[in-house]
Amino acid sequence: MDITGDELAGVADVFGGLTRAELDRAVEELAFKRGTEADADVVADTVESAIDAYRLVAVEADDAEATDETLLVPGPAAFPSLPEGAEDLPHILDIEERTVDRDRVATAARTRLEADAERAVEAGDAGRAAALVDVSYDLETWGVDVAAVRDRLDDA
Repeated sequence: MDITGDELAGVADVFGGLTRAELDRAVEELAFKRGTEADADVVADTVESAIDAYRLVAVEADDAEATDETLLVPGPAAFPSLPEGAEDLPHILDIEERTVDRDRVATAARTRLEADAERAVEAGDAGRAAALVDVSYDLETWGVDVAAVRDRLDDA
């Protein structure tokens, strides 16, 4: 089953955020509804690509001390969309909707952007730097000032 990063963001958004295992289960359910199977390796690659492209952001759950879980939530570069059949997922998965503090998500995205920018600059990776500049503009629409990061990327 094919699924895009924006569709993964849409699925996560339905619940306010999902653990990786929950997101995998949601994709499996969508595939089942479509009469197909979800290739675990393809799904894993798609999730990693969505994280890499800032369509998903990993943030610790509110009760992370107790559960040590990370939630995947829509990121600044996401245009969340619901894949076919996703409207039934809340009933199928029986996962309570979560509220994730947007400031925590923005902070997690900023921290990751800073680290990714540093790696891109050190590696001289102009393509990754250009992609991160685009992400910086997306993140600024969330009210996060990353102009200094963008300037460093522009100088690379």
